[in-house]
Amino acid sequence: MKAIVFPGQGSQYVGMGKEFYDNFKEVKQVFEEVDDALNFKLSKLILEGPKQDLDLTENTQPAIMTVGVAIYKVLIKEKIKNLNQFKFFAGHSLGEYTALICADSLNLREGAKLLKARGKFMQEAVPINIGAMAAVLGVELSFLNEILSKNNNNEISQISNDNCPGQIVISGHKNKINEILKILKEDHKKKAVLLPVSAPFHCSLMQPAADRMKDLFKNIVFKKPQTDIISNVTAKLVEDCSLISDLLFKQITSTVRWRESIDFMVQNGVQEFLEIGPGKALSGMIKRISVDLKISSIDNISQLNEFN
Repeated sequence: MKAIVFPGQGSQYVGMGKEFYDNFKEVKQVFEEVDDALNFKLSKLILEGPKQDLDLTENTQPAIMTVGVAIYKVLIKEKIKNLNQFKFFAGHSLGEYTALICADSLNLREGAKLLKARGKFMQEAVPINIGAMAAVLGVELSFLNEILSKNNNNEISQISNDNCPGQIVISGHKNKINEILKILKEDHKKKAVLLPVSAPFHCSLMQPAADRMKDLFKNIVFKKPQTDIISNVTAKLVEDCSLISDLLFKQITSTVRWRESIDFMVQNGVQEFLEIGPGKALSGMIKRISVDLKISSIDNISQLNEFN
């Protein structure tokens, strides 16, 4: 049994999806539909840059989704005879929106608008230089939670991403994150590095962004996904489509439980994962979760041709 996974922020690069754009009308149609929905030439930004504009969170999020959906449509047309071979779809943070669109739960136009707003709201939730994120390597989740709880005060430091064994991301106030990094390095000899991000995602500091998104979700009707979706918030199957908007609301301030999500899918029969979209970040994480899994990715046409 197989699952498809869709990447999150950080996987973007100028020119992503260009091979597909140049060769498949379905891809042009996806790009054009997103441009029309946003009333903005996101396609030009994706294909030509400049990088600093593509890296703005409000552009990055719909851009990665656009490329993921476009490649998925090509895959379905060219390679997939029976979608039933894929038991689950899952996405990392914004990738969950890509998964919902590909599973026909959310339409592309609404998804593009939601992600544009989500990126803008997340960027605006915390003033520049107030928040930070850091990757902590080679530690267990329980150990890191103990460090965070022992050093809890008025400033926030929380687990934002439990990506895979040995790779956990923390998020919160910049001063507190730096304090935690100092403790990890000096007292425990652990490797931890600040990440080059513009806001502290997936922690309680994002509550203003979540509240603004909640207003937008009131106007969205999520349909029952054609393929089962795994939620970042619960690391389990989304069994009721009426809960999707609430889960996406909670996702903004909650830990991305990626390691547990992969474990859940494996425990439910998945032996092969396919990453669709720019880069191979999720493939690398999944390899660290289990060396026994078959993992492939599609980011270009040669990878598409190799897939079977």
